Amino acid sequence: MIAARDNFPQPTPQEYFAWEEKQLHKHEYIEGEVYAMSGGSRNHSLIAVRFTTLLSNHLDGSACEVGNSDLRIKIAKSEKYTYPDVSVTCDDRDKTTTQYITYPSLIVEVLSPSTEAYDRGGKFRLYRNNPALIDYLLVSSTSIEIDLYHKKDNGEWIIINYKEGDMIELKSINLTFAIAQIYRGLTLTPENDVT
Repeated sequence: MIAARDNFPQPTPQEYFAWEEKQLHKHEYIEGEVYAMSGGSRNHSLIAVRFTTLLSNHLDGSACEVGNSDLRIKIAKSEKYTYPDVSVTCDDRDKTTTQYITYPSLIVEVLSPSTEAYDRGGKFRLYRNNPALIDYLLVSSTSIEIDLYHKKDNGEWIIINYKEGDMIELKSINLTFAIAQIYRGLTLTPENDVT
């Protein structure tokens, strides 16, 4: 999904929540500015559902919760709210809010040609402000490629690139899985062939 700036007056977060409940489409909120979210491709949707299912099954019976693209993330210490494709929180503080979570340990964004630069740059800079975030996963919808941004114990972020045949390790939720689980049966179209 991509955010496109809409021409609205600058609402407060509470006005934004009330207004968005009445809208047909989702909108991100970045410090008073409201951005409409566009839809994704078939592969985008299938990949997001596979991640949601995989993570939910893995965490069943734990204190962690898996959210889909309808769950907002509040960027810590700011008035910024985004919609990732998939998120996981294991933080009890997130059980006290109904409109969003603030302390995800894992965020998954499925990339498309129109969102990749934002997801890798500006959105990641926002997400890094969340103190509980350990793993940020960027998943291609056009080729078998996943990039993991992982925060080490010393706070340094490293990037691990995964490709066909690899096993992916998410230390944030103690899960290792084959990349093939996500891409099985999909017809992948290179970016320059997307219509």
